[in-house]
Formats: sequence, C-alpha cells, structure tokens
Amino acid sequence: MNSFPTIQRRSFLKSGTYSVGMAALGSMLARESQASQSDSPQPHFPGTAKTVIHLCMAGGPSHVESLDPKPELDKINDQPFPASMTDGQQLAQLQGSKLVARGSFCKFKKWGQSGLEISELFPNIGSVADDLCIIRSMHTEQINHDPAHAFMNTGSIQKGRPSMGSWFLYGLGAETDSLPGFIVFTSQGRHGAQPVSARQWKAGFLPSRFQGVQFQSRGDAVHYVRPPGGITDTTQRATIEAVNAFNQDLLADRGDSEIATRISQYEMAFRMQTSVPELADMSDESQETLDLYGVTKPGDGSFASNCLMARRLAERGVRFIQLYHRAWDHHSNLEVGMKDSAKAVDQASAALIQDLKRRGMLDDTLVIWGGEFGRTPMKQGSGRDHHINAFSLWMAGGGVKGGISYGNSDELGYRYLKDGEETHVRDLHATMLHTCGLDHMKLSAKYQGLDVRLTGVEPARVLKPILKNA
Repeated sequence: MNSFPTIQRRSFLKSGTYSVGMAALGSMLARESQASQSDSPQPHFPGTAKTVIHLCMAGGPSHVESLDPKPELDKINDQPFPASMTDGQQLAQLQGSKLVARGSFCKFKKWGQSGLEISELFPNIGSVADDLCIIRSMHTEQINHDPAHAFMNTGSIQKGRPSMGSWFLYGLGAETDSLPGFIVFTSQGRHGAQPVSARQWKAGFLPSRFQGVQFQSRGDAVHYVRPPGGITDTTQRATIEAVNAFNQDLLADRGDSEIATRISQYEMAFRMQTSVPELADMSDESQETLDLYGVTKPGDGSFASNCLMARRLAERGVRFIQLYHRAWDHHSNLEVGMKDSAKAVDQASAALIQDLKRRGMLDDTLVIWGGEFGRTPMKQGSGRDHHINAFSLWMAGGGVKGGISYGNSDELGYRYLKDGEETHVRDLHATMLHTCGLDHMKLSAKYQGLDVRLTGVEPARVLKPILKNA
C-alpha cells in the first residue's frame, strides 16, 4: 500500500518551489509579464512613422484606369491580347476564354511639379501628387478575393495568422489606453461591393488584445458604449474592480495571456465610455474641414466620414487604422463602377493627406491606398477580371518620398516589367514595418515551435529607393 500522502496536482505545483511544475508555471507567468509589458516595447531602430492608415480599396481597382497609364494597350483596344504574354498563366474567370485587349476608357494627366501621371477620374488625388509615391510593380500570389485579402493583411492564406495591424501593435505597443490601438471602419459603394471577412483584422496566435476592433460607420461607433440608465460610474467601477479581482486570481493560478487580455479589455471598455462619444462628436470640426473631406453628415457611413474619423483616431494615438471601401469588384459595368467608386473616395483620400500635412502629422503617419490585386488589361464583357501579376497602389507620409513612382508594369499592364523593381506584398509589409522602426526579420513570435514573421520565410526586401532616410 502506498504510504505517501495524496497530493493534489495543483497543490503540488503551488507548493513545489523547485519542482518542474513550478518552473513551468513560473515560465508562463514570466511570459505573461513580458506580454503585458509589450504595450510599450522599443522599436528596433528610430522609425519615421508612428501611425499607419491603410485605405483598402476592396475588390481590386483597375490600375490601367487609376495609377498606371498604358497608351500601347489603348492602341490595341478590341484586338486579340498577345498569347505570348498569357500562355500558361493563371487567370481567374477568363481562364480558357478568348482574350481581347481592353484599353482604358479614361485619360491620364500629369499632376503637380513632379508630373506624376494619374487618371482624370482622381483629380483630388492628382492635386496631392507631389506627396505621393506610386508603386506600379505590385504583384501578389492569390487570385480570388478572400485569400488575396488574407495575403495582403497577414502575408499568408492560412487562417489564424496575425494581421499586419496586429503585428504592428505587437511590435510597437499602444500609444493610448482609452481607445483600441487598431481600429477598422468599412463603407460600401453602389457597384462592385466586395464582402470583407472580419478575420482580416484578427490577431491570430498573438494575444487577442492585438486584434483590430471594428467600429460602426453609422450611428454610435461602438454599440452599448453608454451605461444603461441608473448605473453610475462609481457603481460600474466597483463592478469592474470586483470582476478583475477574480480574474487576477485566475491569472496567477493559470498564467493564461487571454486572462490578462480580459482584464485589460474590461478597463478599456470602461474608459471608452468617455473616449468614444468624444471621438464621434465632430461638432469641434470646422465647416471648412467638413467641406474639405466632403462630409455632409458625420457618421453617415460614408468613406469621407470614415477618413475624417481616421485623422481623429490618429490624433488620439491609435496606431493602426484601416478603412475598407467595398466598391471595386468590376467584372461588369466597369465604366459606371469605376467612375462611381473613384468619386466616392477621391476627395476624402486627398483631404486626409492635406489635413494631416497642415496639422504637422503627415511626417509620422504612413498612408497606404490600394486593393488586394488589380484588374486584367483584357476585357471581361463590360468589365475586367482579377489580376495578380501587376497592380498599383500609392503611399504618402511616414518618411516615404513624395512625387515619385517606383517600378513599372510592361507596356500592356500585364506583368511587372523589371526584375529587381518588382514589389511583392511581402516587400510592402517589410517597407511598412521599416518606416515604423521595425525590422521584419526580427519581429517574430513563437507558434508551433517556429519563429513566425509577417513576411514569412520567403525573401522580402525594404524598398529603400522610396524612403527619405534609407
């Protein structure tokens, strides 16, 4: 018969000061302590940007009607597209079809002192051309929307990977404790309304406090942010403290980082009862500012209202802001859809640059504008199909040079033109992190025994020619 006393597992772990179990528990608590301190980590080197605003044109805008003029494509409009370019290439819905060239229906114009060529569909963006860096050699690996969004946001099509906003917050920490560090808004156009999954801004295997929080574009930015009638701040504070006391005991017992997240989110929610109504109240904005963005009614769900909100969030220390405008999936009615979508975003996108600049915020705010891929230079009925071999986006502020373009697509806009000047999505991620003082090779987290990075294991490079202080 066993003469040793019966010892409960939990008691053994708590009492065995030098036991393997206690060492493991201590390790977990140390990791939790380190994670809780990661709200104020140090960058790897001095960065030029402290905030990123990503204007996501969901659905994939046509580069040959926006940022990449192709006169040679216009010349062969309605003629067979050269088979030498497309043989053996992956297409989406045009696979196996007779491919016919489609020239641009709009004209391009040289803007500003730099003479950057931008479509006449975007006159307001054209007016800030000298602040823009247009990248015309983008390419990606995923030809359908949801995986392409996942790849643009997480660097992977595997579900459960952290979004780039989560990596950004994980690497730099939060600047505010009264609002989430990563906030998302969505708006919708009348044509080509591409669905966007909430998993695009999740934290994956990182602690969930690094995930993006979607604010509502209409009405109250956060549902139920105000306490119910009869509940005072004192009563609510006492309730939160009591709940957090239980959670602190649970955290000490289990060392689970998600418990620490729960504690911090209770505190955040309490503070947001004051910060969110103040944020959403735009009565302090001048009529001139509202007119600059084209805001007719703040909080009306428009892209314009969301852009003004993005500036207000950046002022309040929110690190990463994403605005999805779901309006660019133009498989048909391209001319109508492009004109409508461009009109919806052109003024406010440019106003955001102008407003940040006049407030002295553009130098340390990186703005990125673009979709998850482009559209084919071949026609698909009255529209264009998905295209991954070449597309365009622009960046502004945050230490990026203005009035320049980087890379090119070929004369028909089918593929990036020159090896060494192509820009993969991973290169965009590496460059974005670099502007914020983060080395993409060093920013990693353990997952399934591996050091996982936003830029993955494939080669990625920082686009130093576009940076002011490279």
